[in-house]
Amino acid sequence: MDTNWNDSLPIYRQLRDRVVAMILEGVLNDGDPLPSVRSVAAEYRLNPLTVLKGYQQLVDERLVEKRRGRGMFVTEGARRALLKDERQLFLEEEWPKIAGRIQRLGFEPRELLDALDKIPPAPASSLTAARSDSAEDADDEEGERG
Repeated sequence: MDTNWNDSLPIYRQLRDRVVAMILEGVLNDGDPLPSVRSVAAEYRLNPLTVLKGYQQLVDERLVEKRRGRGMFVTEGARRALLKDERQLFLEEEWPKIAGRIQRLGFEPRELLDALDKIPPAPASSLTAARSDSAEDADDEEGERG
């Protein structure tokens, strides 16, 4: 995960957005554990309460569920729900701007498809290398929250 935080959004919101990106990219799948609050906080030098607040947003959106004593896990159908919402958002907000620019520049559909084939795939997002530690730290986090 990129350690550069920008000033336009609170860090907990940026963290939430990065987890969403990981779900959309398939880095995190349904049922997968999220990295522990403690490991993310330590690795990125964040206050654990900031990480917890970002994770709580995901819980509130029903993309992640808490399992007492075990940690947080991606809910079943989270990627499908996110894809539906993100696709609609793209079509409503971004596509009209892109389509307008394509028309102004006079691109032909074949040119765009050829250019698309030449673009290398984007690297997958990564929250932390300590993802496998999430279950181990879950008991400790329950004590911190409890």
